[in-house]
Amino acid sequence: MKVPSVLAIVVCVSPLLLCACESQQQMVDEMQPKAVDVAQKRGAFELNCPAATAEVLSKEMMQTAAPTMRYAPPERAEYTVGVSGCGKRATYLVVCAQGGTGCVAGGARNETH
Repeated sequence: MKVPSVLAIVVCVSPLLLCACESQQQMVDEMQPKAVDVAQKRGAFELNCPAATAEVLSKEMMQTAAPTMRYAPPERAEYTVGVSGCGKRATYLVVCAQGGTGCVAGGARNETH
């Protein structure tokens, strides 16, 4: 029986690692419209400004804790979204779970005038 060389292992595993990174970025990009919509709706309500607009300030894939025997948390994307309108601005932290049905704009808003 022949033992595979380290080079052969690296050549076989590298594309898998690159695909994993790319797919995480794709997930973040795919969930972004939902995150922006959730933040825009909450901002429009809280700022009392139906014309408020939203933009992503930052985005990243959350690192999940190691799964336990009972529970493996879903991967989540986290966005910081700025909402502005009617002379007011606010930021929201929005979290979207992979395979979930929507996103949540959690916590209190940070508003500036």
